[in-house]
Amino acid sequence: MTVRPPAPSRRTLLRALAALPVSALVLPGLAGTAEAAAPASGYATRYTIVPFLDSDDGTVNVYQSDDATDFRLLQASAYTPPSNRIRDASVLKHTDGYYYITYTTHTWQDESTTIGFARSSDRVNWTFLYDYTIPITDLSRAWEPEWFVDSDAGVNVIVSCSTTDDEWIFTPYVLTATDSALTAWTSPVALSGIGSNHIDTYIVKVGSTYHAFTKNETAKYIEYGTASALKGPYTLSRTGDWAGWGSYREGPSVIQLDNGGWRIFFDGYGDGTYYYSDSYDTFATWSTPTALPTLSGTARHFTVIKETVPGGASVTKNATRSFQSANYTTRYWEEQSSLLNLPVVTGSSATADKQAATFTVVAGLADGNGYSFRDASGNYLRHYDFRARFDANDGTATFAKDATFIARTGATSGSVRFESYNYPGYYLRHYNYQLRVDISPGTDLFRQDSSFAAVTAWA
Repeated sequence: MTVRPPAPSRRTLLRALAALPVSALVLPGLAGTAEAAAPASGYATRYTIVPFLDSDDGTVNVYQSDDATDFRLLQASAYTPPSNRIRDASVLKHTDGYYYITYTTHTWQDESTTIGFARSSDRVNWTFLYDYTIPITDLSRAWEPEWFVDSDAGVNVIVSCSTTDDEWIFTPYVLTATDSALTAWTSPVALSGIGSNHIDTYIVKVGSTYHAFTKNETAKYIEYGTASALKGPYTLSRTGDWAGWGSYREGPSVIQLDNGGWRIFFDGYGDGTYYYSDSYDTFATWSTPTALPTLSGTARHFTVIKETVPGGASVTKNATRSFQSANYTTRYWEEQSSLLNLPVVTGSSATADKQAATFTVVAGLADGNGYSFRDASGNYLRHYDFRARFDANDGTATFAKDATFIARTGATSGSVRFESYNYPGYYLRHYNYQLRVDISPGTDLFRQDSSFAAVTAWA
């Protein structure tokens, strides 16, 4: 059995994971982002990143994840440009069905007046397209291009540029594609209001408001501002360590999770760690930064796209099932004194044990595409102080979220992992034959401990 580090207190996480607003947050125009909802049966959520390596800025790997926490290598050294370097790759799923990356073409010490472009049909095999020279007089460096797809202004690239009079003072500019092949671009226009000495600007749009996350290159903090138009003017309303992320942070990328919350990823280049942090009040407050388990120390500076794709895990709803451990196959979920445990259940087990190991699968209380589980008395499986237990539904939004789980593909064929709806990245798993929700450390053993097969009910 795995040794589990102490979990953070429920009170601490509840402060960070504030209640989801009644109105669902959507992100119109941002490629790869779906409305906030768990994937429907027959579909799966997929997050993709294309980072360059801490050890090598001449190539990029491709990773994917179904929960935005546990990223798995899809392809090592997936793309190496024919010349120069590849840093800060931003990935886009375009309307033509291809994936595109744009990237910094030179290492940080060198003059860099171009950004690169490549595309792929499958995220594994990439083809170089071209290097594009940014048409800015006396340009010194063009760094960290970021895709932004706008319902009002089409496909854009936000790029940080400096000129020869001060090569280390960067200003964010926007380029807008003038053709669907993404080969022709408007003249660069500086984003008004953000100002010089800002780099790594990432923009998301919620409703009619543009939200900019940008690194202050002097203070080394990620700052935040808003505008009513893509080109601004932006008002930077949050500066310094406003979100509790600390200094020496760069390369922010923001994506919406299946439960409607927002997740920011950023490169903690000062300490070699990659982080994420979540917000449930439209970017006002954020959870304590958490290290990404499989990427820290390996991946550098990436953006994230989210897609809903065919496949994924599912369990038949409105049916009774028993749940068998994927790595301890004689053990099953069983309710014991209102708690969910994992004892051995066999054909010779007592009738009461078989009944206690049988559950009704229903639509999730907080999201109908998710799952909730009832016992024979009508109580629901929920997490409380991270322990899995059965309680009567009290009708509150908190209970509904505690009792809702999102199905993710399990570690073995036919198995399912159940991710907590309101604690993304936390899964139902067994530890000392007790069921609880724990955060994924990205290990194969944890994936096995959190995988279960829905089988014919014992009773």
